Amino acid sequence: MATQKLYAGAKLREIRARLSLTQKAFSEKLGVSLPYLNQMENNNRPVSTTVVLSLAREFGFDVTELQSGDEARLIGDMREILADPVFAGVSPTPADLRLVASNAPSFARALLELHNAYKQTHERLASLDEALGRDGSRLQPSPWEEVRDFFHYCDNYIDAIDRAAENFHDRLKEHGTLMQAAIEQLRARQISVHFEDTETLRSYDRENRRLTLSRRSEESTQTFQILTQLALLKSEKLIDATLDFARFQSDEARSIAKIGLANYFAGATMMPYMLFLEKAREFRHDLERLSDRFGASLEQVAHRLSTLQRPGAKGIPFFFVRVDPAGTITKRHSATTLQFARYGGACPLWNVHRAFETPGRFLRQLAETPDGIRYFCLARDVTKSGGAFHAPTRRYAIGLGCEVQHAHELVYADHMDTDVAEAFEPIGISCRICERRTCAQRSIPPLERQIEINPDTREILPYKVN
Repeated sequence: MATQKLYAGAKLREIRARLSLTQKAFSEKLGVSLPYLNQMENNNRPVSTTVVLSLAREFGFDVTELQSGDEARLIGDMREILADPVFAGVSPTPADLRLVASNAPSFARALLELHNAYKQTHERLASLDEALGRDGSRLQPSPWEEVRDFFHYCDNYIDAIDRAAENFHDRLKEHGTLMQAAIEQLRARQISVHFEDTETLRSYDRENRRLTLSRRSEESTQTFQILTQLALLKSEKLIDATLDFARFQSDEARSIAKIGLANYFAGATMMPYMLFLEKAREFRHDLERLSDRFGASLEQVAHRLSTLQRPGAKGIPFFFVRVDPAGTITKRHSATTLQFARYGGACPLWNVHRAFETPGRFLRQLAETPDGIRYFCLARDVTKSGGAFHAPTRRYAIGLGCEVQHAHELVYADHMDTDVAEAFEPIGISCRICERRTCAQRSIPPLERQIEINPDTREILPYKVN
């Protein structure tokens, strides 16, 4: 197989700006001519082996960062929005999209923000939202979508918070169990901790300095909620600094992201980066063994595996997703080339949807996307009981996966025919942008294709995709 050439002009420009070097000074340190560096920064030439080695030797740079997932994410997101009927007749080639994503990523993000504003306007008009009539109202992306995209383009890894949580874990582990140590931290701040028979997972009374937790929830959830509250108290300055850097457009988005960062801190404290990475490799990413070792739920473990993207100490690039019984994606992240649809549900051929049919079992799948990339996919249902007969039960399914070349590092892939092409099931991203023409599970025609309808012929689909 031919080695794929690496074009990383935007990343080279970013590194040079970070080091405050001119092109001339940067080229000298890399051992290449100024014109050659200029060509690489503009993606007219691939990054040479000399430059890769020099980046590692001169600056201690993690060269795997040159293959940032941003380009794949941007291409996937642009393909989806360009399938919108508003762009009818506009069909940039994959090469064009790669060129924009690699050479002008800020332009690509501006296009995504513009389409998101258009979509919000369209939806508000359709529902006669009165907000458009208010004086001074300004179109903004949905706070949830803004926060989702923040974590998405951070590779779901926040270095400063992750390292702070790791250090915090090292201090806590000397004082009994993690939960006991965390409770002692709160008591040292004159905060009392109470467990009560309530559906509310966590409630903090700031005036009376009283933290109440649900006695009904599992210990992993209780520990997670205690650590989340500790993060909001002890690491508020660090979290606020991260939020300032993100520059969210609304107070709602900032508030949502603050909770997300506190949750990140809690998960990273329960499963500190380097120890968790070591055990993940030792246990061959066995979710149940990791859950037992770190006192975390299966969902917490799966989500944590998708965050192991620390420069210089990266784990397997995983995708992670959580869906509800209606097929709605409630959490999503991908450190792989597989990118989830921004709007709508996931492909119905994906095994995560079948997990609800087999509660308590792991489902394995070898899958291939329309671009020819093959994945190992793992899915399982996760039921969250309310702890009482009349309390609501929440049901989700989680999906975890990686490109098939990493499958041998997962215990779940043992004895699977990863070298047999016929073993891979065809899946897509979402029907609206999927290029497969003969999928029997298709719900709507692809927006980029013309369809042919013959009233005298009926196959599985009532139309033919051209």
